[in-house]
Amino acid sequence: MATMGLKRSAIIAVGGPRAHGLADAYGHIRRAQLVAVSTRRHDKLEAFGDKYGVDSRYTDYREMLANEKPDLVHVNTPPSVRLEILAEAEAAGVAAVLVEKPVALQGEDFLAIRDFAKTAQMKIAVNHQLHFHPRRLQLQNLVRDGAIGEVRFIEASSGMSLAYQGTHILQAIGAFIPGATPVRVFAQVSGANGLVETPKHHYAPDHCLASINYDNGVSAILRGGEIAPRVIDGPINKHKRITVYGSQGHVHWNMHGWETVVGNTRASGEHSYAEEDLLGQAATTEAMIDWLDDDRAIHPLNIDTALREFNIVLGFYQSGLAHAIVRLSEDPPPDLLARLRERLG
Repeated sequence: MATMGLKRSAIIAVGGPRAHGLADAYGHIRRAQLVAVSTRRHDKLEAFGDKYGVDSRYTDYREMLANEKPDLVHVNTPPSVRLEILAEAEAAGVAAVLVEKPVALQGEDFLAIRDFAKTAQMKIAVNHQLHFHPRRLQLQNLVRDGAIGEVRFIEASSGMSLAYQGTHILQAIGAFIPGATPVRVFAQVSGANGLVETPKHHYAPDHCLASINYDNGVSAILRGGEIAPRVIDGPINKHKRITVYGSQGHVHWNMHGWETVVGNTRASGEHSYAEEDLLGQAATTEAMIDWLDDDRAIHPLNIDTALREFNIVLGFYQSGLAHAIVRLSEDPPPDLLARLRERLG
């Protein structure tokens, strides 16, 4: 169990917009302080440090870990270097890390991170902050408490690919049926633009239509890319949504609104995604502090859960390549991205 008290936090990679969301959340966090940041570009480092009043700034994250000895580190890098940074944080004695999604890219790094996590001493969670959005939490609690009866079917979608938003949607499905294990998938994938080499390394087919079966009898349908329904007018990243159907009603959440049908009573409304996201990120970080203070307070976005969810993505890739149902009990094969590039390109 970690020592109680004000925690020291740091962010690795502050050159992009996501880092600002991580830092803004500290305005709502009372048990930790952002004390250090790192990024390779000096101009972005200085601008970020000035904006958030962080004096300890590094172009080498290893030096930051050694000098600042943070309790909690936000890993905001491309997924291609996840394992390297996790290993360095473990070696530096970091107690906890929150890693941006997706946690991996394909079978090789998925298996390597899974093996690393089995023996790691530090606590690891993946930053799916939507789980803690106040409205999402309210709906998740309604379903947990049986308001819509027995969950039978889930339908969810994202305007962007599996790498950019699909893992958020898979996490959302799991959040509404906690404890359920995905057992098999069947998927179609298409489009190779999202598989082209980029600095962000968020590789995935452009579009996906998939079915997921869970061990509790629930099934889910996921749509990603152009085939996903549009929520409102606006950019492609504004279209995450999920509907959970039960024996006595349903709940619906999207980035801008919500609906519940419980028995004969219907309610609906709107919310500000920006406000929800700020509070959701703060709560995600606070839950990590809870886990630091109490080993029993396991973060709901812990690495084991995140890897189980990402294994669904790998199952989609295998199913799309083989045109077959894939059972998730076996380890994924190698070179899935290369095979997708060859097939879809």
